[in-house]
Amino acid sequence: MISGNPGINHLKWKINVIKSMQSFLKTKINTRMKPITLRTVRSHIIITFGLLLTALGWTAFLIPAEITGGGITGVSTLLFFATGFPMGISYLIINSILILISIKILGSNFGVKTIFSVVVLSLLFTLLQRYITKPVVNDAFLSTVIGGILSGAGVGIVFSQGGSTGGVDIIAMIINKYRNISPGRILLFCDVFIIASSYLIFGSLEKLVYGYVAMGITSYTIDLLFTGSKQSEQMFIFSKKYDQIAERIGKEVGRGVTIIDGQGWYSGEQTKVLLVLVKKPEASQIFRIIKEVDQNAFMSVNNVMGVYGQGFERIRS
Repeated sequence: MISGNPGINHLKWKINVIKSMQSFLKTKINTRMKPITLRTVRSHIIITFGLLLTALGWTAFLIPAEITGGGITGVSTLLFFATGFPMGISYLIINSILILISIKILGSNFGVKTIFSVVVLSLLFTLLQRYITKPVVNDAFLSTVIGGILSGAGVGIVFSQGGSTGGVDIIAMIINKYRNISPGRILLFCDVFIIASSYLIFGSLEKLVYGYVAMGITSYTIDLLFTGSKQSEQMFIFSKKYDQIAERIGKEVGRGVTIIDGQGWYSGEQTKVLLVLVKKPEASQIFRIIKEVDQNAFMSVNNVMGVYGQGFERIRS
């Protein structure tokens, strides 16, 4: 015999279920929102650090030596030398127009990071130019090398977080979205004209050459940082314990493994060969697994230019 009103009991049961579901959903939402928030904050901190490096490269080394680099920063530098107009303000004005294009083509998330980068970099340019009034080093070539490395490293860090410092960088990211062309190479071609324009202001072939040297160093550093984490490796693994290795690679690294039938030419024995494609930072995990499972395993590792498909780069037309 059931005590109480069955209708009321059923209603209470439904209310309890709803409350339990609400509690469950709140817990799920909170656990998902926290990593996203922390990831966003971490990303913006890294971007700020990259922007600081870029600003230091320009204000502490390139500008004091009267060396012009590429991009909208280079245009702002030329305006500063020609008219005395504050570099930070001209940089902000020019990029404000280009940001509208980036938001439409690259999405609002990219636009937010670009706006953040442009505003912060404009402030850093303005502040650092006030306090850095003398060259850090007196040698022009040394200023070119250090300034190019710092500037390229900063932009590369910003690119790695999905952001941009605006200007020509926006054009580079748009092209990179649809074509498999490195951002550094795009910047290299776009910046040639901007740096050539510095000859009209300084009339110095030496400063023009230094500008191209800084451009090359910056582009190389950008590619080194931006594409370094995307490089992939192809591994062929020969081991009698292939099944254990493949199992651990799938579980611990999260990468697929292809088993190929092979035969030794000298011994005539049938063998299994594992083919694994991983991103370069993941290679150390594969080495650790093989060392723990079979130290006598034989393997070859090759750097590959590109891997496209699930878990790697998206194919662009």
